[in-house]
Amino acid sequence: MDLSKIKTLIDFVGGSNVTELTVTEKDVTVRIFRNSKPGSEAVLGSPNSQDVFSGQGDAAVAAQPAAFPVTAPVFGVLHRSPAPGQAPFVRLGDAVEEGQTLFVIEAMKVFNAIAAPRAGRIARLTDIDGGEVETGDVLAEIA
Repeated sequence: MDLSKIKTLIDFVGGSNVTELTVTEKDVTVRIFRNSKPGSEAVLGSPNSQDVFSGQGDAAVAAQPAAFPVTAPVFGVLHRSPAPGQAPFVRLGDAVEEGQTLFVIEAMKVFNAIAAPRAGRIARLTDIDGGEVETGDVLAEIA
């Protein structure tokens, strides 16, 4: 993705009510965040770049490695552990292998195991446990 497209995305986020935008083109993922406070930062994630760019206005942009989102494939009740009172399948910062169970989603009395789509480290983890999730909700990110 070229710099002019990234600048266009930053300008879009800065001039709208959008607080987070993720765009993937070829092998590059760009994530831009905007805080509601003045002097907020927009963060750009790109696996091929470690440069720091200056955005327009009050947005500063820094490069970071892209994380792979793990989303809920179905609507249901999310369980982070195999049974009540047991340790969760994974914790923030844990290293995971491809195919390792991360969560279980209960839908209509059927328990669906949610497996890691790739190996890596848990960079972000939902705090929902025993609550409902919608199809497409981001449950975790693997870096």
